[in-house]
Formats: sequence, C-alpha cells, structure tokens
Amino acid sequence: MSSFRNRLAFVAATKDRPEDLRRMLASLAAQSCPPSQVVIVDASEEPVQEVAAERSALNVTYIRHRPPSATRQRNAGVDAVDRGIGLIGFLDDDAVLEPGATEAMLRFWEEAPADVGGAAFNWVNCPPRAASWLKASRLASWLGLYSKEKGVVMPSGWQTIVGRVSETVFVEWLPSGASVWRRAVLDEFRFDEWFDGYSYLEDVDFSYSVNRRYKLAVVAGAGFCHYPSPSGRLNAYRFGKLEVRNRLYLVRKHGLSVPRCYLGLIARMLLSMGRVITCRRPGESFRRVCGNLAGICRGLSRGQRDGR
Repeated sequence: MSSFRNRLAFVAATKDRPEDLRRMLASLAAQSCPPSQVVIVDASEEPVQEVAAERSALNVTYIRHRPPSATRQRNAGVDAVDRGIGLIGFLDDDAVLEPGATEAMLRFWEEAPADVGGAAFNWVNCPPRAASWLKASRLASWLGLYSKEKGVVMPSGWQTIVGRVSETVFVEWLPSGASVWRRAVLDEFRFDEWFDGYSYLEDVDFSYSVNRRYKLAVVAGAGFCHYPSPSGRLNAYRFGKLEVRNRLYLVRKHGLSVPRCYLGLIARMLLSMGRVITCRRPGESFRRVCGNLAGICRGLSRGQRDGR
C-alpha cells in the first residue's frame, strides 16, 4: 500500500502496437509504487484487450475507441479515471518507465506547490538532435526560431527539446508521452481535438496552454525510455504536409509570429533537402521536402484568403 497522499492513474492511447503495449504495461507492473488505475484506450484494427488482461495485478480499465485519434483517446481516457484519483498521467504505448519512476514522481508531487500543474518523466535515452549546431546558434535565437534553453516555446512556434536533465527543471511545455497532471488541471484543460488522427504537436498546444496558469516541471529522478515504434507512422510526404499545417495552427491559436513560423518551416525544409544528399534514405527526405512545400503553399494561399 502506497504511503503517498496522492493516488496516480495512467491513460495509454494505443493503436496496433500489442508488443509495445505489453512492454509498457510490464514496466508499470514492476514499479515499486504501481499506479492505482491504468486506462487503455484502444483504437487498434485488432483489439488488444487480451494484452490488457495479462496484467491482472494492475487495475486496468479497457476502452475500445474508434476512429483513431490520440487527442480524443486521451480525453476519453481521462473521463474513465476514478474520481477519487488526484493525479492522471499519460504514457505512450512505446514508452518504458525506469524502475522507481512512479515513486520518484509521487515524491515530487508530495512537495509540489499548488501552482505546479504538470510534470514530465525524464527522457533518459533521448537521442542527439539533428543540426544541433544550427539550432544553438545566435542567429536562430535572434530570429526567434530556436534556443539553447531547454523546454521553451519560441516566437516562431518551435519548441526546444527538453531531453535528459540532471536536476528537476521548470519549462514552458511538456511532451505528453510520459507526463503526470493534477486532476484539477485536466478538469479545466483538455487536448484540442482539432489535432485529429495523427496528433502531431498536440502536446505542445496542450501544455503551453496549461503553462499560462500553472508551472510545469521535468522530474530528474523519474526516468523513462522511449523506443519509437515503426507502426502507425505517416509516410514522409503526408507527415511533411501535416507538420506545416499543425505548426501554423499552433502559432495562430497562441498568437505567435506567423512570419517567423514560415521562416522556420523553410529552414526545416532546407535541412531535409540537405539530408537528401547526405543520408542513407534520400527518398524519404525528398518526400518530406515535397510535403513541406505543398503544406507551405497551401498555408500561404489560405493565409491570403484569411487576410493574414
């Protein structure tokens, strides 16, 4: 029985990743302080209810949800959490919590002041960032495109990666794949269901909105690993279009700089063009460039019609 004042539940939105889900649930079952409830919101073509049932020691609530949408699945999962639970976490199906992670997270919340609304687990296997030298440059900072500071949202609408931290830090946004929120925050804020289907940037939008009223932290002692699954990914062309569309929506919604956003999108496209020459899979980078270009042209034409 946990000695902590707060009880913790996790919501896991999943689609067509039974083995990833099985590994994630195993990491929860192995915790020194297991969660009080796990809500699995399943949008798979073939239901994964049997995978959920394998962990009888966990209090698992299984929900079937169609069509697939990470934002809608998470919102539905929040509604299914027992009302007596005060902390609700989100965990991607391809994430794995380190031993003792939930205990460290609960210990953080025991002492967290009331103005802290959310906290993320520490991404211990975060890979090095592409073009890190350019992103850390004074020019990128001066243009409002990127920054050396971790976890901030720039005027361009680009967010800087938090990555692995050696001490608990406060940031402007949190990745949703391994995070915990006060229930009161989730009663007030929900994931914007405009980000439908493959919900790219929905976590930036959600957490940046929360950060206007509450502080957000990354807890150094609560580690997790992310093992990106190849299942459920968009092809490079569709993702190239989507990243432009969603970034522009984010920028306009939060009153950030549309011109700087376009500058950042063009820089992103040029980096992909460079990878066409240098990387081992040039075709994928080329298709992403084509998607970026199609998205930028569409965004500009819509912006002109909207008077922007």
